[in-house]
Amino acid sequence: MPAPLADRIRPAILDEVVGQKHILGPGRALRKIIDSGEIPNMVFYGPSGVGKTTVASIIAKNTERHLVKLNGTTASTADIKDAVARIDTFEGINGILLYLDEIQYFNKKQQQTLLEFIENGSITLIASTTENPYFYVYNAILSRSTVFEFKPVEQTEIEKAVERAFSILSVERQQDIVPEEGVCRHISFACGGDVRKAMNAAELCTLACDGGEEEIRITLESARELTQKSALRYDKGGDEHYDILSAFQKSMRGSDPDAALHYLGRLLEAGDLPSACRRLLVCACEDVGLAWPQIIPIVKAAVDTALMVGLPEARIPLADAVVLTSTAPKSNSAYTALDRAIEDIRKGKAGSIPRNLQNKHYDGEDVQKKGQFYQYPHEAPYHWLPQQYLPDALLGVRYYEFGDNKNEQSFKAYWDKIKNI
Repeated sequence: MPAPLADRIRPAILDEVVGQKHILGPGRALRKIIDSGEIPNMVFYGPSGVGKTTVASIIAKNTERHLVKLNGTTASTADIKDAVARIDTFEGINGILLYLDEIQYFNKKQQQTLLEFIENGSITLIASTTENPYFYVYNAILSRSTVFEFKPVEQTEIEKAVERAFSILSVERQQDIVPEEGVCRHISFACGGDVRKAMNAAELCTLACDGGEEEIRITLESARELTQKSALRYDKGGDEHYDILSAFQKSMRGSDPDAALHYLGRLLEAGDLPSACRRLLVCACEDVGLAWPQIIPIVKAAVDTALMVGLPEARIPLADAVVLTSTAPKSNSAYTALDRAIEDIRKGKAGSIPRNLQNKHYDGEDVQKKGQFYQYPHEAPYHWLPQQYLPDALLGVRYYEFGDNKNEQSFKAYWDKIKNI
């Protein structure tokens, strides 16, 4: 069985690597390290299909080191020791480069085993992970390694790679492969920055399209059919999940309904209805808040409806709620006031509750002036009268400041008038 196209045309030199110019371009850090031939222990961090394995292979070839590839999902401590054992063989005469893919699946004990061989110089480690290494990689390994972040490849770069893929397939099949206008561009968009996915799509399109003896025409319809939903990057519980949720709320907070709908769409296409609902409710309370408090029950009703009907119809009430939240006036005055109050409490600024606010109880003999002295506001004009509410230690402290929106300013005007009478 032939290897996938992405493996058959894997770049052999750095100049052929698609993307990653921020670390592999002329004069960039990783490029200079590789050209020096002195390879430190490294961690490659980034999404799948962006060149991490390819670059590790090129490093091994350039330095003439024996490359051992292991995967954290299947490898064991015995596999690590077996790789180290090759240091005394003809294979390891120039050193062993261990490429450990998906290191986040190694437990702490396994990672500690790696540490032993890193420290004594038996191996040079290049570990790769799709998760944030500062959360998933053992600190002792991180402290002895240099982290390089690989990013999703730009669409224009991938489009060139797709064109090259069709050219190579033409040579392999000894047939002209002619993609319709827009095919390469569509595949480059649909792969979501994943070069491997783009190569696989190009090969699938070639296999799926009928052709004559001399020519295969790749139709745009076929490309669309074979790349449905393939652009979606989503790993619930991973960085991408939290990045999308963050972008979703920040877009609503920033009053950009178009961006908010885009991120809502990504959540729903991934089937993550609960996360979309939860973040929408938080945004209504946190970011719209007292500027228009009526939005809270409105959004709650939309969320309840969405959860009741489920996908795909859930998108309808959620779209209404997202646009409403994005375009509503904003105020975070209430919850920031609470945060300031909690900050004082954590610093020990509290004090005894004023006697007039306490529950009715017997005054001890040590109390000079007995009685609660609470004044009932509803018995006063305008249902308000001045009395102490904060503890003595916090007299004069102000946590809440009226927001500059119409709603809160109308309340401010009302109370300014009442309290000045």
